[in-house]
Amino acid sequence: MTPRNATAAFMWPHPARWIALGFGSGLSPKAPGTVGTLWAWLAFWALGLIFPTWGDREWLLCIAVSTLIGWWACTRCAQHMGIADPGAIVWDEVVAFWLVLWLAGPMGFVGQLVAFGLFRYFDAAKPGPVAWADGLFKLQRGEAIGWRQGAGILLDDFVAAGCTLAVIAVYRFVLA
Repeated sequence: MTPRNATAAFMWPHPARWIALGFGSGLSPKAPGTVGTLWAWLAFWALGLIFPTWGDREWLLCIAVSTLIGWWACTRCAQHMGIADPGAIVWDEVVAFWLVLWLAGPMGFVGQLVAFGLFRYFDAAKPGPVAWADGLFKLQRGEAIGWRQGAGILLDDFVAAGCTLAVIAVYRFVLA
C-alpha cells in the first residue's frame, strides 16, 4: 500500500480517522503532537465545564474508554494511511495528557503549563523509558500494521505521561 497523507479529505469519511487525528488537530503541518496536546488541554477544560461534578471515577472511566476507543482508532487510521506510527495521529497525546491533568490536578494555569511543557519534552525527546516504549511495538519486517502497532502508538505517550507525573511528584515532595 502506498502511504497516504493525513488531510481533511482523508479524515472525513471514517470515524476512526476523526478520533485518531484529534478531530483535525493532527492535521497541523507543524508540530501536530504539540497541537494535539493543546487540543487535549482545551478539551479537558471543556469537559470539566460540561461535567463539573465529575470525580475520580468518572475521569478514570473517561480516560479508560478513550484509550480503548483510541486503540481501535489509531490502529485503523495507521492501516488506512499505510504508516505504522504517523505523526498526524495525536489521540495518544490526547488521552495521555488527560491522564497527566487528572492525576496531577487540581492545578492552576501555571502548573498546567509546566505539565504541558514536561509532557511535550518527554513525548518529543523520548528519553530513556519513553524511547524503550516507543520501540517496543515497532513494525517488524513482513508484518502488516495491526493491533500491536496501535498499542505502540499509545504506549510511549502513556510512558511520557508517567515521566511527567514523576517529575511533578518529585517537585511537590521536595517543596512540601
